[in-house]
Amino acid sequence: MSNTTKLTTLPGGLRVATCEMPHAQTAAMGIWASVGGRHEPAPMNGISHFIEHMLFKGTGRRSARRIMQEIEGVGGDMNAYTAEERTCYYATAAAEYFPRVCDVLSDIYLSPRFSKQDIDRERGVIGEEILMYRDEPSSHVQELLNATFWPKHPLGRPLTGTLETIEGMGRQEFLDYRASHYHTSSTVVSAAGKVTHDDVVARVTKALGGLGRGRKPAAKPSPVPPARPRLCVEARDIQQTQVAMALPAFSHKDERRYAFHLMHILLGGNASSRLFQELREKRGLCYSVSTHPLTLDDSGVFNISVGLDKKNLEKSLRLILAEFVSLSTKLVGPAELKRAKEYAVGSSRMSLERTSSQNMRLGSSVLVYGKIVNPETVHEKIRAVTAEEVRFAAAEILNPSQMTLAIVGPSPDEAMLRNVLGL
Repeated sequence: MSNTTKLTTLPGGLRVATCEMPHAQTAAMGIWASVGGRHEPAPMNGISHFIEHMLFKGTGRRSARRIMQEIEGVGGDMNAYTAEERTCYYATAAAEYFPRVCDVLSDIYLSPRFSKQDIDRERGVIGEEILMYRDEPSSHVQELLNATFWPKHPLGRPLTGTLETIEGMGRQEFLDYRASHYHTSSTVVSAAGKVTHDDVVARVTKALGGLGRGRKPAAKPSPVPPARPRLCVEARDIQQTQVAMALPAFSHKDERRYAFHLMHILLGGNASSRLFQELREKRGLCYSVSTHPLTLDDSGVFNISVGLDKKNLEKSLRLILAEFVSLSTKLVGPAELKRAKEYAVGSSRMSLERTSSQNMRLGSSVLVYGKIVNPETVHEKIRAVTAEEVRFAAAEILNPSQMTLAIVGPSPDEAMLRNVLGL
C-alpha cells in the first residue's frame, strides 16, 4: 500500500495537507504558523517563542495539565518549536486517538487563555531558558555568531528573546501579536499516518472554523553578506574552546540547494565526512565537528561547529580552511559523491517511514513552496547533481572572505585568529 498525499485550501484560506499511510499504526498532526523570529520588531524580540509557550498554558476548555494529560495519557507526544520563519505545534499518538489529537491541538491554537498569572509564571520559565543557553558555551557561541553574522537584523537576535524584552511583554501585546499573525492565510494544518484526507479536512474545518483572516506577515529582507571576515570573541574560563562559523548560502528556492546539501554532507554532515575524518579520526583534535545548512525564504547560511582544546584551535581552523579550498577547486571523486548522494536519499527515506517525519515534511513543504513536494522528486534532483555543480556551490559558499567566526573559550588568541582570517 502506497502513501497518498493531498492538499486542500478551505474557503477561508486555511490549507490542509495530508499523507495517508494505511500501513501505519500512528497518526501525527501539526499546526503551522508562518511567523517566527525574523518577523519580530526589536522591542518584541522573543514574542513568537513566548506565544508558543503560552499556548500550552490553558484554554477555555482545558487547563495546562489537562492539555498534556489528554495526549500523554494515551501514550502520545506533543510539543512545539519556534524557528526563524515559522512556529509549529505538533503531536503524535496511536491512530485511533487522532480525533483527540486534532481537538487538543486546534483548541490550543484557536483559544489560548493568556491569563496574566500564566504569563508572569512563564516569563520566569523562559528567563531560565535564556540563562541556560547563556551558560552552555556551545549554545552561547551560536547566539554570538548569529548576532555577528546578521548585525542589527531580526535574524541576528535570539529566538528566545532577552531578559529585557520578555520582561516588557504584557497580555495585550500577546493578544494583538497573535491576532495579527495567527490566521487562515498564515496557517497550514498537516496530518500523516493512518488517516484519510476527507476526515482530516472535515475535522479541521469544524475545529478551526473560528480562525480569523489576515495578511501573511512581512519580513525584513536579509542583509547583504559581509564583504570581509568578521570575528567575535568572548573569553570564558572553561575547559574547551567552542568554535562556530557562518558563511552566506542559498535560499529555499535556489536550484543550487541540492548541490549545497551534498556539499554539507561531504564536508561535515556525518561521521564519514571530510572534517570528521580529518579532525577527529585522523588527528584526534576534537570530539565533535559538524556542519549545519539553513535555508530561508530569501537567503541561507552554512554553519560549522567544533569544540576543542585551545592548543588545537589554530591547526583545526587551518585544516578546515584547507578543506574549503579542496572542495572549491577540485572535483569530488565519483565514489565519494555517490556515497553522499546515497546518504542523503537513504536517510530521507528512512525518516519518512515515521508518521512524525512525514507530518513535518508536509507542513514545511506547504509553508515554503505552497504545495506538497514529492520526496522522490527531491531524491531525483539530488542524484542528478554533478561533481562540477558541487564544486561551483563550494566555490560560492566556502569563501573565507565572507566568513563570520565566533569563539568562546579561555583567553582566545585574537591576533592568531585575525591572522587565520586574513584580517
